[in-house]
Amino acid sequence: MFSLVKNSWTNVLLCIQMTVVASDSISPCSITGYSANCKGLNLDQVPPGLPASLESLDLSFNKLTAITNKDLAHLTQLRSLNLEFNNISLIEDEAFASNALLKELSVFNNSLTQVPSKLLEPLTRLRSLEMSNNLFASAALGEVFSTLRELESLSMGGPLLLNLSREDFLPLRWTPLKKFAIKSASSLQHYDPGTLSVLQTDQMWFDVALDQKPEILPLMLKDLAGKTFAVLRFRNLFEFKYYTGSQDLFKGLRDIAARQLVFFRGKFNENLLRMALLNVQGSAVKDLGLVAIDFARSPDFVNDGLESSVTDLVLDNLLLQDISNPDILRFDWRFTWLSRVVRLTIRNVNFNYVPCDSWEEMRNAETVTIAGNRLTDEALYNQRCDYRSSMPKLRVLNANTNELASLRVLSALTAEWTALRELDVSHNKLGSTRESCTWKQNVTKLVMHHNMVDQVTFGCLPTTLLYLDMSYSNLDLLDMDYFRQATQLQVLLLSGNKIKFIPSGWESPNLLRLAVDGNSFGLIGEGSFSSMPRLVNLTAGNNPYHCTCDLHAFIQDTLGKGRLSITDWPGNYKCYHPEPLLEMTVAKYLPGRLVCDVRLVIAVSVVTTAAVAFLLVGLCHVFNVPWYLKAMYLILRAQYRARQEQGEAGRVYAYHAFISYSHSDAEWVRDHLLPCLENCDPPYRLCIHERDFQPGKWIIDNIIENIEDSRKVIFVLSRNFVNSEWCNYELYFAHQRAIGKSFNDVILVVKETIDPESLPSKYCKLKKMLSTKTYLEWPSEPKRQAFFWAQMRGVLGKATPTGEKAGQPTDRVSMVELPLEVEDGKGEGEEDSTAAPAGQRQVVPPGANNDTEPESLLLHKVISYQAIPIEVV
Repeated sequence: MFSLVKNSWTNVLLCIQMTVVASDSISPCSITGYSANCKGLNLDQVPPGLPASLESLDLSFNKLTAITNKDLAHLTQLRSLNLEFNNISLIEDEAFASNALLKELSVFNNSLTQVPSKLLEPLTRLRSLEMSNNLFASAALGEVFSTLRELESLSMGGPLLLNLSREDFLPLRWTPLKKFAIKSASSLQHYDPGTLSVLQTDQMWFDVALDQKPEILPLMLKDLAGKTFAVLRFRNLFEFKYYTGSQDLFKGLRDIAARQLVFFRGKFNENLLRMALLNVQGSAVKDLGLVAIDFARSPDFVNDGLESSVTDLVLDNLLLQDISNPDILRFDWRFTWLSRVVRLTIRNVNFNYVPCDSWEEMRNAETVTIAGNRLTDEALYNQRCDYRSSMPKLRVLNANTNELASLRVLSALTAEWTALRELDVSHNKLGSTRESCTWKQNVTKLVMHHNMVDQVTFGCLPTTLLYLDMSYSNLDLLDMDYFRQATQLQVLLLSGNKIKFIPSGWESPNLLRLAVDGNSFGLIGEGSFSSMPRLVNLTAGNNPYHCTCDLHAFIQDTLGKGRLSITDWPGNYKCYHPEPLLEMTVAKYLPGRLVCDVRLVIAVSVVTTAAVAFLLVGLCHVFNVPWYLKAMYLILRAQYRARQEQGEAGRVYAYHAFISYSHSDAEWVRDHLLPCLENCDPPYRLCIHERDFQPGKWIIDNIIENIEDSRKVIFVLSRNFVNSEWCNYELYFAHQRAIGKSFNDVILVVKETIDPESLPSKYCKLKKMLSTKTYLEWPSEPKRQAFFWAQMRGVLGKATPTGEKAGQPTDRVSMVELPLEVEDGKGEGEEDSTAAPAGQRQVVPPGANNDTEPESLLLHKVISYQAIPIEVV
């Protein structure tokens, strides 16, 4: 029992311990691969739980005060450690004992008071050590620095360093450096000659202020005599006051082989600047930079009207940057010092006027950059100046980030600069003003992104361009006339505009690279760039693409052939239309071939249409659709004629029944049906076509009209009835409710036995009636025929009086046809081959014309009848 309790408490404690360890191991740093970024997290100690596999650790901009022996002990693979901008005053001697692989270490801008020699002993592979801006009172380096054979960059010193002694840098005498930087107090108080002579470095950076002891500068330069430097840089040479002495402080520059000389910050007046330039023009310096210096005119300078003393300053590059006083450009009231400069950069000097003589003095300049100033069109181009002999070698003019607004002014300014090839006027106010420009046939590159241009701007562009950049300029329409003239254009950059469509027929025969990304068009196809035969590089992403077959075909054709490279494919290509495809990448839009291949669609459509047509024809043939259509047409036509002839009169039945029969059954109708029904008391009035159809009237009209005027319709069914087309019409018309007859008013008399299943499909209604209605069957035995007639009269109902047929007189004469004697021994009913005598009825086969008698009117045998008038009451 107790053992179980003991084990339970042990497990609980173990869980608590594991939880604490896990919580400690959660690091606030951002860890990516083998790098940890703990920058700016307000850490007051090295965070625990950092992975042992880390190779790079950034702990800068925190609140660390100390690095203990245990903080980094587990980071044995560490190569780079950044501890700058903390408040570290203590690093224990064994802090880096486990970090022998460390190559880069920065403790810049901390609170160390002594150069950490002991802790550097394990770091034999160290290449870069930044220790500047600490609270060192001395710059003396320990012997451990002589063991750092791989050291390439070293910075040291701080705001408390007042003295530099000869022994300070002796441990570095055998170490060739790429960069050495030293920082002193606001005013260095003592310098031992020979202190810098032991150093070997490509770049020498001085952050040394000499406000109180300017005479130290010649001593320092003397120690550098005979040495070669890629860069010699002075920062804050005079931090708080201008130098007013007469001693030539820069005399030693002539003996130093420095390629680049930079003065960064500090105070320079005319005298000090002239002193520096006079020594530079006799030195090996080819690149001179005056950056962020505080320039002021010397009150004792006298303009004697003579030429400037600085006349032989041969420089490859002169940089004047971030200088608040533009008077530096003509510091001795002349521009002579610029006369032998090849590449001149004047950036953010805020000059807003260019005198005429300045252009003349820059006659050797090949590249001039006047960016980031406040130049306007009027300040840059003075119509009173003569530019014809100025700038004969100028090839590149960079005037970006100014306030220029007119291309016409630029074309006028550069009209006489025949060597000019490249012009950069980006970040200006060049806009939509309609101007007339005249350019020389020399400008081949024009950079004018970040302006406010429109379509009319193209009318003021040089047509000799090989390179044109109009990106981010609010452009919405292109001018095709310009591109037809600029036939040599090879690079066109139109990114970030508002172009709404790619014009069809865009011709540019020599274009190699086109950028139209970030615009507003959504449609491109195979023919969009077809008139650019040499195009090999296209950037067209970040547009609101309509994912259509044209776009798919363009992408497939482009990627398939491989001639044209789409540089930003596929990540920047997304569908914006149609809505279901919103935000889907164009690469995933894969419409089927049937959707996009027009020829295939046409072929499938034709085949499908033909198949449907053949199917319909087959169905029509099987189900006799043409027959029904014809019947419907006849019904509608008959109704139309009836309405045209007699209007909408009230219905009056003229007959008790309409008899429909085949001409083969005519004898049975005359000999049996008519006598038994018309001779009873009271008699039934029956309608048969032989007697009651109106002569001269269309057959269909007679059929429909007499069916409508009959209360009942009697069909005499036999095999001959089935074979008669007109009988089928009569059956169809009688069945239709549209002509006013009810399905119950149809009486079927089966004269001969008929199998409903053997009937053709067009007799579907007859099949239905035979299977659903009770019909009368004609008995062959005479003794059963009396019962048949009784059934018939019962079905017909009582023979009530009927009205006269509309259009007939009340007293009418009915033609009762009686058989004549047969001549030449021919029996009754036999066919007479001779012509019918006068008054005899002639039967014409159906199909001759619309007014001919139907086939059902043909008698089985042609019989002559004598017409005897009988008055009907």
